[in-house]
Amino acid sequence: MKKLVRTLVLSILVCMAAVSLTQADEKTLTADEIKQLLSGNTAIGRWIDHNYRQYFTADGSTIYAQENARSSTGRWRTNSKRNHYESWWEQSGWGAGFTIELVDGVYYWVSSTGTTAPQSFEVVSGQQLVFAK
Repeated sequence: MKKLVRTLVLSILVCMAAVSLTQADEKTLTADEIKQLLSGNTAIGRWIDHNYRQYFTADGSTIYAQENARSSTGRWRTNSKRNHYESWWEQSGWGAGFTIELVDGVYYWVSSTGTTAPQSFEVVSGQQLVFAK
């Protein structure tokens, strides 16, 4: 009986450790962390069906470059009440916003409206809008 109890306790502790490690590898960025991550940097990823690069200036301007298409300029900001990234585009105005999740070292845009699945991206230093051929 003692061996069974010891095995059960050990199993529970192993499961708790696994859950703690999993939770430690997932983080929702705060508005300040989003601002620090994006300011002066370029996000590179694939949005649904196209490759993109988006540069974020420290003063709130942004340039969105889509492969094989014209670039768009807009504005960006963070919302400290909701810990969101928000963007403004001439054709749509201010959007509902996104949280940024960091999961196992990979960043994800997570729609606040749930209209798209989380989209992974990487961040590179400076303005890097040119697509490699």
